Amino acid sequence: MRKRVVILGVAIDDVLMDEAIAAVARFIDEGGPHQIVTVNPEFVMEARRNRAFRRVLAAADLATPDGFGIILAARWRGTPLRGRVTGIDLTERIAAEAARRGWSLFLLGAAPGVAERAAAALQRANPGLRIAGCYAGSPRPSDEPLIRERILAARPDVLLVAYGHPAQDLWIARNQPLLRVPVAIGVGGTFDELAGVVPRAPALMQRLGLKWLYRLIVQPWRWRRIMTAAPLFLWTVLREGRAFDALHAE
Repeated sequence: MRKRVVILGVAIDDVLMDEAIAAVARFIDEGGPHQIVTVNPEFVMEARRNRAFRRVLAAADLATPDGFGIILAARWRGTPLRGRVTGIDLTERIAAEAARRGWSLFLLGAAPGVAERAAAALQRANPGLRIAGCYAGSPRPSDEPLIRERILAARPDVLLVAYGHPAQDLWIARNQPLLRVPVAIGVGGTFDELAGVVPRAPALMQRLGLKWLYRLIVQPWRWRRIMTAAPLFLWTVLREGRAFDALHAE
């Protein structure tokens, strides 16, 4: 039975990393198609105004809690989640398991050449990892037939899509019925971080839930998205009343 927490209308599974990997292994054993979403505050805020995206999140086979704001909001509601399973951490753990179990990965998205660099980084960290393919492509519907052809020929066990939300998750939902990859996951900026295009936040800032602040420092042009992902999200949770009531009922 899935234990789920609903935050601003978006259901999130209460899973830890080992449980998420167990689900990935089960999905691969079952065969495709399955979709995993890594829900952060930006996802929740986008889902409030984007009906198609909201439907994709609701239909996902696994929705992991990605982002300190999600953990904080769940705690305020009185329905705490046990921990985070972020896109980059899940990608790295899947790569490690793939090298051990013989799974193959296909990396789709990011700027030209970035997926290849990310794949090389994963292979350096996990000798024996099989990369079925890498391709930048685009989330435009007109590009989908060529991309599907590449993925179908590669026959990966896991498809990692880095087009940013909601484009990556909508792309997976549209194409998985034809691709039938056992596991497809939208991973946002994961390839950029693995490839060194974007520096990773220091471990201490990640533990303190301040990755958003680090991103604001190194990528100030993203301030609108960052503000949506941090202060605005938490303010909206409080304004809805659920978190406020739970906090004062303690």
